[in-house]
Amino acid sequence: MDNLMLLLEGFATAAQPIYLLYALFGVFIGTAVGVLPGIGPAMTVALLMPITYTLEPTAAMIVFAGIYYGGMYGGSTTSILLNTPGESASIVTALEGNKMAKAGRGAAALATAAIGSFIAGTVATVLLSFLAPIIVDFAISLGPVDYVALMVLAFLTIGALLGGSPLRGMASLLLGLVIAFIGVDDTSAAQRYTFGLPWLADGIDVVLVAVGLFALGEALHVAARLRRGPIQVMGMGRSRGQRWMSRSDWKRSWKPWLRGTFIGFPIGTIPAGGADVSTFLSYAAEKKLAKGENKKEFGHGAIEGVAGPESANNAAAAGVLVPLLTLGIPTTATAAMMLTAFQRYQIQPGPLLMETNATLVWALIASLYIGNVMLLVLNLPLVGLWVKILQIPRHYLYAGILVFGVMGAYSLNFNIMDVVILLIIGLLGFFMRQYGYPVAPLVVAMILGPMFEVQLRRSLQISQNELSTLFSTPFTWVVYGAIIVLFALSFVIKKAQKKMEEVPV
Repeated sequence: MDNLMLLLEGFATAAQPIYLLYALFGVFIGTAVGVLPGIGPAMTVALLMPITYTLEPTAAMIVFAGIYYGGMYGGSTTSILLNTPGESASIVTALEGNKMAKAGRGAAALATAAIGSFIAGTVATVLLSFLAPIIVDFAISLGPVDYVALMVLAFLTIGALLGGSPLRGMASLLLGLVIAFIGVDDTSAAQRYTFGLPWLADGIDVVLVAVGLFALGEALHVAARLRRGPIQVMGMGRSRGQRWMSRSDWKRSWKPWLRGTFIGFPIGTIPAGGADVSTFLSYAAEKKLAKGENKKEFGHGAIEGVAGPESANNAAAAGVLVPLLTLGIPTTATAAMMLTAFQRYQIQPGPLLMETNATLVWALIASLYIGNVMLLVLNLPLVGLWVKILQIPRHYLYAGILVFGVMGAYSLNFNIMDVVILLIIGLLGFFMRQYGYPVAPLVVAMILGPMFEVQLRRSLQISQNELSTLFSTPFTWVVYGAIIVLFALSFVIKKAQKKMEEVPV
């Protein structure tokens, strides 16, 4: 009952006109960036972070959460109409959604994606509202060795599952840890990895790394591809036939909506690939459960192949907020940027967050309910606008991102060396993309690295440097056992996912 009262108080805060405008701004921008290939929520949050410091924490987090949710919605529109996924999590949607659009059923595909996203987002937010306090009660009992185990789980699974190669993912992760440890050692006050440069003594700001990797790195990567010819985008055409879902479509969609929700949410709560893995698992489940004529439609425009993955996609987005808010552990790049935003306001997500900043947390959760309604209202009427965004010339778009990123980096400390660091990190991001190294593990490692070091040192100090203490609690046994299981499953999932992506669409 206490949680319900706190949620109602959160609605009272989030329903204030100024916060409604912030939520609307967030979901609108999020949908727009979800539509554009390569410009995802993580990049957008990184770019906006320097200019949102003038906002109060509640307003800023409502904007960022709206961008995250909106990005999940936006990717489906261009996946269905243009066969051009705006987000990697929308690749699976393109398999069946674009086939439906080619058959003149684009409106039905868009409708089942939007309604499924709304239902999944709402149900998952309800689960977040009531599950998060329970996890907080449990998290309070965890000790330093338990947090070390959780962060090892996050490091290994994110490194192995994000990107095409586990080895490249782990290399990116290790590079992120090295960058995280640049600066002054908190224990000995000795400088490390600074090469005697005074402007590295304070370390490298996470925002610089995020903007450099996500914005500058992506812009340079796209520019390199444009030299070899423009990015090919399929013509949209117009949806023919019925403009809405038929009774049969509703009948075939409601079960995938629910199944996708309950597949996506738990996967989002663990560092196991987030929405990408959940959409794949949902598609595989729907294909396996389909019968008769419905099963034959898979590969030719089955509506279940749109309804399930889109529900899983948005449910995973809500699931990601569970470990972020309760444990302070991000499981996706966007969640990592939101964690950075919390820290910039001197707020540390974790077990005590709901006690020390209850108003912010419950207003944020309430804004997710409101944002879901806004997205449903915005998504279908503005389909034409989202598609037109793709017609913005790439060189104009990314030139603007470069300018915006450099201005944001300089505004952090009004120091030209920040711009130099930004350009170096941007070149690093460019080469990582060119050679297939994922950037998300680097960002997550850089954010979690200092926290991991603190908990590891604390654990070893308590045990007088006895390494066996890292495996001394039942919780650590469960976590390390989960790591073994997740690694075994990851190889199976990756292999099946590659086969699915090779299917012609």
